[in-house]
Amino acid sequence: MTMRWIVGRRRRQAWFAPLSLLLALAVSPARGAEPEAAPEPPLPIRFVVVTTFDTGDDTGAPGEFSTWVVNYPLPVVIPFPQGYHHLRYNPDKQVLGIETGEGPTRMAASITALANDRRFDLSHAYWILAGIGGIDPNAGPAGSASWAEYVADGDLAYEIDAREIPGDWSSGYVPLGRSAPYQNPPPPADSTNGDNLFHLNAGLVRWAFQFDHAHVTLPDTARLQALRAHFSAYPKTQSPPLILKGDTLAAGTFWIGDRLNAWAENWVRYWSHGMAVFTMSAEEDAGYMQALTFLAQNHAIDIDRVLDLRAASDYTTPGPGQTPAQLLAQDAAGGGLSAFDESLQNVYLAGSAVVNEIVDHWDEYGSRTPSAPGP
Repeated sequence: MTMRWIVGRRRRQAWFAPLSLLLALAVSPARGAEPEAAPEPPLPIRFVVVTTFDTGDDTGAPGEFSTWVVNYPLPVVIPFPQGYHHLRYNPDKQVLGIETGEGPTRMAASITALANDRRFDLSHAYWILAGIGGIDPNAGPAGSASWAEYVADGDLAYEIDAREIPGDWSSGYVPLGRSAPYQNPPPPADSTNGDNLFHLNAGLVRWAFQFDHAHVTLPDTARLQALRAHFSAYPKTQSPPLILKGDTLAAGTFWIGDRLNAWAENWVRYWSHGMAVFTMSAEEDAGYMQALTFLAQNHAIDIDRVLDLRAASDYTTPGPGQTPAQLLAQDAAGGGLSAFDESLQNVYLAGSAVVNEIVDHWDEYGSRTPSAPGP
């Protein structure tokens, strides 16, 4: 069962009409208003839920955005012509949802457009990127949800074609500013080339992970069990889905295979000086963090209130006995093993628990960002 059926049709209809009217009055200038009329005050936002795609309309086929629209719910539509897709809002909770479109460029542009939209007061808002991605089978099982403390950019690099890599190199990727893979010392993560690594508020990330670990159990399914059987050579895949704390490699290129998985593990370790552990692959997270980092410099948002959550829809390597090319062909034909539905459900379960804890206790968390001590 997918999450879109958690909220009944009658309940959605009952919410939609009056709240749409309420928001129209709150954020839309009245037709024929006098020029001297005072502007409406901006809508206060407690949490921004950031998603990247849908597979249908907002309430139809399951996708990252529709899962939140239907189940949270986010009943009110707000036009957003400067972005990829219209926004959704829950005025009781003061939670705003955005679908940015896939890829780092659309993500960065959409987030920047939102933060500069004067209809919203985002100065005290928390942010969560709630998306799906691939999981390293050396890190955990499919369906797991992972909170990232570090986001590494996998696009900022030199690259040599695989057919021309020197025989003593382990990878064709070379850090900008260096002449061989993983050459020490690592360059500064922040340079004129861009940002190769982003470090989120560690205390908030630990708090979110610990809160979920104590309050959320991710369901197991027959499909997840079949995936585990297929990946039985990887010990860490052999459990029901977990709440994890692990880091994300973001790259606009979809990559797959054992060799690139080893590169991802080493790349994240290299740029973080051994502090981060590659767990999830994704596209948009570096664009998300870069946009918010710049916006924080202008005090448009609070960078210490930013979270990054991914749930695993599949693995970053093929199963035993299968080549990357065979897996790619299988997925293109629609026959690949996948935890797509489970990942959408689980990123919502893990993410909404944290969102609700904060917005429902705004008297506490509005003025104080939660934090958990380090190990």
